[in-house]
Amino acid sequence: MKSKILRLLIVGILLSTMALIATAQLPKETEAQKAERMKWWTDARFGMFIHWGLYALPARHEWVKNYERLTNEQYQKYFESFNPDLYNPKEWAKMAKAAGMKYVVLTAKHHEGFCQWDSKYTDYKVTNTPFGRDVVKEYVEAFRAEGLKVGFYYSLIDWHHPDYTIDRVHPQGQEKDTDYAKLNAGKDMNKYREYIKNEVRELLTNYGEISIIWFDFSFPGKNGKGRADWDSENLLKLARSLQPGIIVDDRLDLEDVEGGWDFTTPEQEKVAKWPERNGKRIPWETCQTFSGSWGYYRDETSWKSPAQLIELLAESVSKGGNLLLNVGPTARGTFDERAQARLKAMGEWMKLNNRSIYGCTEAPAEFVAPPNTLLTWNPVTRRLYVHLLAYPLERLNFAGIAGKVKYAQFLHDASEIRFSPVSKENPNDLSFTLPTLKPPVEIPVLELFMK
Repeated sequence: MKSKILRLLIVGILLSTMALIATAQLPKETEAQKAERMKWWTDARFGMFIHWGLYALPARHEWVKNYERLTNEQYQKYFESFNPDLYNPKEWAKMAKAAGMKYVVLTAKHHEGFCQWDSKYTDYKVTNTPFGRDVVKEYVEAFRAEGLKVGFYYSLIDWHHPDYTIDRVHPQGQEKDTDYAKLNAGKDMNKYREYIKNEVRELLTNYGEISIIWFDFSFPGKNGKGRADWDSENLLKLARSLQPGIIVDDRLDLEDVEGGWDFTTPEQEKVAKWPERNGKRIPWETCQTFSGSWGYYRDETSWKSPAQLIELLAESVSKGGNLLLNVGPTARGTFDERAQARLKAMGEWMKLNNRSIYGCTEAPAEFVAPPNTLLTWNPVTRRLYVHLLAYPLERLNFAGIAGKVKYAQFLHDASEIRFSPVSKENPNDLSFTLPTLKPPVEIPVLELFMK
């Protein structure tokens, strides 16, 4: 009798939730309201992406199942061997905070379909591996305890689910002569659409406040998938109904729908200018890797240097954007020494120079960056930050700012930088006198107090 009552209660809750989704509307916000909702994210500027799943075991790219066209049966050995005995998200969180990051996004499920939490809707989950623990639960608790905002990445794509129809990016769907109708006989995308709603409901209900959700990704067109395949609008209504303040990326194929996305996501890209849509600047975040892969890749050698990464962060902020920098943990649950070294270097720089990042944005057009520099601007404090990518010999000339600067100093140690007009012939330009020896920071920053 009790089990029957429990089943009826569960059915009632599900029906009520479905009715709520059906009547819910995507938010109709003014630009000011949206800016206020996203203010913490815009001010933060720097976050950590974590790509972690079964692909950490082969350690040769998170798309290994696709690239090597592996079947579920061939991939099963990674599920049966997943046991990250050194997983300690408290250590991860401390490293992220020390690096200067303010928020984090974990792959709760990537394209392989493996779920890093104890989902009620699949057996293909971490609690059924030798590890047996809820990764997501421990992650949320650890990062939240360090004061970081927590988010989830959830793959719309699923190369394991039996009802997910094979498409052009599926491991078994890439041949020119692929017979999709034959391969998809008996598969039911309606069931899969319900599955992803159920899982998103779990993620956004069971772990407290979730600040960001990254849906990834749509690829409309022939043998692809777009908004109709995911039921994107209702999926997003569900997410917003469960977490009204949540920030959502732009990969649901809803770019033309009001309230259908919050920020755009140039991947592995240094944008030429602040991205726009319909002639208006939009919130944006570039997601980037230390190397070329998102998941742990043991043999990859194309790792960016600390200076390149710091420049990437400063350049993103100089164009009004955020940087989401990825770590791919090992199959034992650790950040490898290359990742740790770069996080440490960024943290050393951020500890002394974070005022040029947090709360900053693109400088007003009246300020034109001198050669080999990047400018960021804090509109509240009215301070202009000059990032010296190539350290000048004794002087830095800055055109057009005579009469606008009250005081100048190095940011890392608050030591005064004296300045004067460049010459009588150039009265509007200032020359800043620098020490001959470059300061002991990766990229020195001048802090200009503006009148």
